[in-house]
Amino acid sequence: MGETLTRWHVYFSGGVQGVGFRFTAQHFAQELGLTGWVRNLTDGRVEMEAQGPAEQLQDHLARLHSAPLIRIDHYDVQEIPVKPGEKRFSVLHTWF
Repeated sequence: MGETLTRWHVYFSGGVQGVGFRFTAQHFAQELGLTGWVRNLTDGRVEMEAQGPAEQLQDHLARLHSAPLIRIDHYDVQEIPVKPGEKRFSVLHTWF
């Protein structure tokens, strides 16, 4: 039987746009076997939904905090319902 999945909806603020945040988040998510998505918001924040075992989600946040160039001043995490059958972690393009 597989591990219990958790899904987090996260808003990040700080130096999180124009520094490769979305692609770094995708890279770490793929390494950790997470699914979900990440996108820039027009107000300068980044929004992300990530799904996987809770330990890997925590590791993902820790990796983002220590990534070069990225400066997370604040983040807000909310647990939301799991999306069964999701297969990948995507970078969503937001056209401002």
